Amino acid sequence: MSILVDACIWSAALRRGASVHATELAELINKSRISLLGPIRQEALCGIRDVARFELIREYLAEFPDVPIETADYEMAAASFNLCRSRGVQGSNTGFLLCAVSARLQRPIYIVDRDFTVFAGLFPVLLHSVAP
Repeated sequence: MSILVDACIWSAALRRGASVHATELAELINKSRISLLGPIRQEALCGIRDVARFELIREYLAEFPDVPIETADYEMAAASFNLCRSRGVQGSNTGFLLCAVSARLQRPIYIVDRDFTVFAGLFPVLLHSVAP
């Protein structure tokens, strides 16, 4: 099963170097289990000031094709945002879109943001856990 990887994991692995997330991501890549959303690609590339480093990471991420995002995903993301807001829970538009695609494709999300644990209690979303 393919796993949707969030920008924070890409950042931890590609910018900061060795970590449990870099190791896990490398294993998932070796097993061809990575999926990437275009908005996550954008987030992973934002903030890289060094042009050469930006190009290196852009070329690396180019190996992973974008998962198509459908109109229904945007609608589900908006509905999820509204549900969370009605319960006093905050989240980002990209985060809700990631959850919507995850639910549609039944693919887990690899993320460390604790908000997603809250989201999983409110609407269908699968989360990838790192084995100890």
